[in-house]
This record gives sequence, structure tokens and C-alpha cells, in this order.
Amino acid sequence: MDLAEQSKKAAACKAIDDHIKGNCTVGIGSGSTIVYAVEQLAKIIQKDKLNIPCVPTSIQAKQLIRMHKLCLSDLEETPELDFVFDGADEVDSNLTLIKGGGGCLTQEKIVASCTKKLIIVADNRKDSTSLGINWKKGIPIEVIPMAYVPIKNRLEALGGIAELRMAKSKAGPVVTDNGNFILDWKFDLKNPDWKALDQKITCFPGVVDTGLFVDMATKVYFGQPDGTVTIRDKKL
Repeated sequence: MDLAEQSKKAAACKAIDDHIKGNCTVGIGSGSTIVYAVEQLAKIIQKDKLNIPCVPTSIQAKQLIRMHKLCLSDLEETPELDFVFDGADEVDSNLTLIKGGGGCLTQEKIVASCTKKLIIVADNRKDSTSLGINWKKGIPIEVIPMAYVPIKNRLEALGGIAELRMAKSKAGPVVTDNGNFILDWKFDLKNPDWKALDQKITCFPGVVDTGLFVDMATKVYFGQPDGTVTIRDKKL
């Protein structure tokens, strides 16, 4: 296991160990770091014989839950969650996140909205003082397919370039789990008000949601190359 994977595993395991103390309800996010979180969750559930319904944010998360024989639930059966564990593409000093590099941003945000404790697990490369310093691929915006050109123009009018995300193993654009397209907005802004900007973009007709997660994360676990974990809490 290389240093990056060791960092991810360290963050994921500590986050699970710190929060899973008994029966509870959990949201399972997406991404490579969450694989280690689900593995650790499965170990604790088996060891302590716990009953923990797990709500997935994506097809990948659902497969992980099933693979580890955990209790698969959804927001109809479990609309309120004690914890949601998820990854991030970048985290700034205020715990504002960019998410959606894997294309699951809308479902991730819906599930995250159903808990007061969104726990982010990531390696140290995702730690940043300001958004855009480490993550260069832009803010993902999920859009209704017929609207992607007008939305692209509106995003670029704000500053920067918006690119339609293209698939790598097939011809054409990436299609989300919801059947939509993704625009990656490589913004060119100085000291933006992320909350106001997120609200503004969400109001563009045809935008499903953005990969900006503002005032949602409560705690972030950053795995370090030496195996230690740095924890950052939400500022009060």
C-alpha cells in the first residue's frame, strides 16, 4: 500500500472508530477513501453485533454496503441519520468543500443534508487554505442535459471556464446516476462568498446542484503520510 492509500485508510479508520459506539444510522459516501471506512465499519458491526442501517449516496456506495453484508437502507426508511461519512476533493480552512469529482454530488448533498454530523475523511492532499489551490479540476455542477450550454455561458460570465465532463471509456459526456451532465467550472474569482455563490448558481434554471458544500461538514479527518491523522473541527 503506497503512502496515499495509507493516509486514506488511517483517516477513515479513525473517523469510524471515533463515532461508531453503538447502534446508530449512517450515510455512506462515495470515493476511494470511503472504501476503507466501510471496511472498518463492517469490522465494528460484526465484532459488537450492532444494528446500523446504511444509506448510500451512489451506486458505488450501495455496492460497498452489499459487499460487506451491511444493512442497506434509504431515505424513505431512514430519513434522519446520526452520521454521514464521505470524502472530498478539497477542503478549505472554513470546512467548505468541493465534492463531485466522482460525479455523485447531488445524492451526496441530499444524504449529507439529513444529518447534523457530516464527517469528511481524506488524505492530506485535500487540505487547502482556499478552494482551488490544490484541486485544479474545478467545481462540478450537475445540470439537466438540455440546459448545459446556457449554464456554461452563465458560469463563464461569473469568471473562469466551464467544461462539459467527457467520459473516458465511452464516446460522449459523463452521465450521472441521475441521468444528467456535469460541468466542471474552473473558476477565476478572488475571495468569493461561497455561500452566496452557491445559492446564485443553484438558481440558474437547469442546475440540479453544485459541488460546493458550504456550512455542512462538522469534522474533517486528514490522513498524513506518516500514518497520523489530523482533525479539523467546524469553527463555531
